Amino acid sequence: MTVLQPKPFVDEGPQPLVREIPRGADYPVEALGPLKDTVKAVQLATQAPVAIAAQSALSVASLAVQSHADVETLAGYAPVSLFCLTVAQSGERKSGCDKLVMAGLRAFERDRAVEYREEMADWSVAHKLWTAKRDRMLKEAAGSNAQKANAAQADLEAHGAEPKQPLSPKLTTSEPTLEGLVKLYLTGQPSLGLFSDEGGGFLGGHAMNSDNRLKTVAGLSGLWGGDALDRVRAGDGATTLYGRRLAAHLMVQPVAARPLLADPVASGQGFLARFLITEPPSAIGTRLRQSCAKEAEVAKEAASARISEILAHPKPLSEDNPQELLPRALPLSSAAMELLYQYYKATEIAQVSGGELEHVKSFASKSPEQAARIAGTLTLWRNLNEPDVTAATMADAITLAQFYLFEAKRLAEAATISEEISRAENLRDWIVGSWPAIAASNGRDAATIVPKDIVQFGPNSIRETAAVKKLLTVLSAHGWLIQLESGTVIGGQARQVAYRIVGGV
Repeated sequence: MTVLQPKPFVDEGPQPLVREIPRGADYPVEALGPLKDTVKAVQLATQAPVAIAAQSALSVASLAVQSHADVETLAGYAPVSLFCLTVAQSGERKSGCDKLVMAGLRAFERDRAVEYREEMADWSVAHKLWTAKRDRMLKEAAGSNAQKANAAQADLEAHGAEPKQPLSPKLTTSEPTLEGLVKLYLTGQPSLGLFSDEGGGFLGGHAMNSDNRLKTVAGLSGLWGGDALDRVRAGDGATTLYGRRLAAHLMVQPVAARPLLADPVASGQGFLARFLITEPPSAIGTRLRQSCAKEAEVAKEAASARISEILAHPKPLSEDNPQELLPRALPLSSAAMELLYQYYKATEIAQVSGGELEHVKSFASKSPEQAARIAGTLTLWRNLNEPDVTAATMADAITLAQFYLFEAKRLAEAATISEEISRAENLRDWIVGSWPAIAASNGRDAATIVPKDIVQFGPNSIRETAAVKKLLTVLSAHGWLIQLESGTVIGGQARQVAYRIVGGV
């Protein structure tokens, strides 16, 4: 008989508090169709992660074409507007990508700004004259001289409508409140882009504070869907804006994105599911090419030529209102519709209990529509007059939509940690990164720590003794600390509560 020999106990060591975010799939750049060459050129020029260049290109293309058509989906027609959210550390050259891709758009805005200033000068004079004449006629019409009053009344009726103020040529904005967006729609173009390479200012600003978050989320969600935009203000009454479109690209650092990904308001409203989200691997430390001037010029020209052509194309507008878009219908070919339906079935089945997409239902439910929107954007970027979306374009769009769906799944799972664990992880980072130097400067052993050390020197967010003790217990339970016997002398004093840092630091 074989006698089993006992194996010696092997300590597994500290256990991670937070699951490491797994590396995502490579961006499917070949699926970008008519945007592929531009994205490759921008990536080559900036040496940024290709996903960042792709996000810039997709969102700008969406802004350019969203005025012209609504695309067919499985549930009717929807705007081709895309909302993109790129998560990346500072220094990943996010703004460099946007600068190249948006060069044609910025040139268009500059040229129109010159015309706009001239139009505003002419309008200002005409409006002052119109107002002065109207005021004079109103005064006479209200006077006691019946003959003058009758004549003034007739003049008022013949005075004509108030001169309309020229529309602002501004196509993009960076950090507005919802009210700010409404004002832009009232005074400017019916097609706008919410673009920011420091989107943390928007996510952490006035628009998304606790008082405004629900209103902002609901308003932006409505614009994504092409809904009419309602504005109700005391004294102004109610205003409903029809035929508006909004594309968006927010580029944010992980510290700003994590709270949004875990925000129940943003996720519960389906707000996040309206975004194409990605967090690509960092390229910092690998960008060793010496000069990219030639590639940058090629990238800029490639994007600028097409966007200038599209922006110069007349927009389909209501005859009664030059600020109301009337996009045409862009149908799917029968083969494209079948591909989209098969993709819908696959994502629907994966949402069942225990399924791969069970915990990201909002993203999975929106993904087929995202595929249709991407397909519409690629189709119109190639040709504004294209009669329908082809099967080949839909196949590419589904590849892209699926990439974004699994990026959302990867990042959402990493964001769903408790506040206590998050704070414990922050404390662990401080103990490993900052405590050794602090201990050395105070003549202390860096391998031991007591609650008072953290209250005195630790992160500002963790300065209460009760909270510190609770977090130290969490770190101890995960094997990062070992509690020492009560009365152990640390720093020349007997301590009631003290810990040894596992493995030293």
